[in-house]
Amino acid sequence: MSDAYLQINNLKTHFPVEKGILFRKVTGTVKAVDGVSLRLAKGEVLGLVGESGCGKSTLGRTVLQLIKPTEGTVVLGDRTLTDLDGKELRSARADFQMIFQDPYASLNPRMTVYSMLAESIQAHRKLPKTDLAGEVGALMEKVGLAARFMRKYPHEFSGGQRQRISIARALAGEPQFLVCDEPTSALDVSVQAQILNLMKELQQRYGLTYLFISHDLAVVYYISDDVGVMYLGRICELADTHTLFTRPRHPYTRFLLD
Repeated sequence: MSDAYLQINNLKTHFPVEKGILFRKVTGTVKAVDGVSLRLAKGEVLGLVGESGCGKSTLGRTVLQLIKPTEGTVVLGDRTLTDLDGKELRSARADFQMIFQDPYASLNPRMTVYSMLAESIQAHRKLPKTDLAGEVGALMEKVGLAARFMRKYPHEFSGGQRQRISIARALAGEPQFLVCDEPTSALDVSVQAQILNLMKELQQRYGLTYLFISHDLAVVYYISDDVGVMYLGRICELADTHTLFTRPRHPYTRFLLD
């Protein structure tokens, strides 16, 4: 796809295995991501599935440069993210964000919702302080929360509401690309459906591009245009959602579906 918005080329993320207390010695390598290449068009959703430990989350974090790759490139739009560092990378982060798995761990318990969202807005858009309250309120309403709750702390919200706050924080810089790292796995089943519907609505309304990571095949089937199956750090099968679920070709994909 020459018009791909996201291009991942031969991406590798390896971690050294060390032994010893005083004298550390490298005895091996964990190949968490080992030569992944993917293309994703603007406004589409690519689901990434696989068992725990296959490298899904590491791939997502490497794409966003939260972990520096051992080898390979990530191109988003007209920028090569793997070439950016320091100020350039920080300024580029307005265009790409991450929704983390556990809203209990990803939100600061000492900050109000207003403080968290205002901090994110200021980091990317530099609005006048007089406009912040209105912008925070608009962000909250965008994800289905009442603006009057902005002065509350995370512990005063339910799990689903906290994940809505996490989504609002990710949208604060008006990004075009989101990595969603199992955003519903820590929630009750009924709440999962609400969050999935919200994410689908936001994606369609604003033309967002998602890399959606999950081990739940039903969730991926519902939200994704294409699906990649990850096994031991590599993509073993990639197809449109309907084809992959009805006519899987790789034995590992058939095993997952079974």
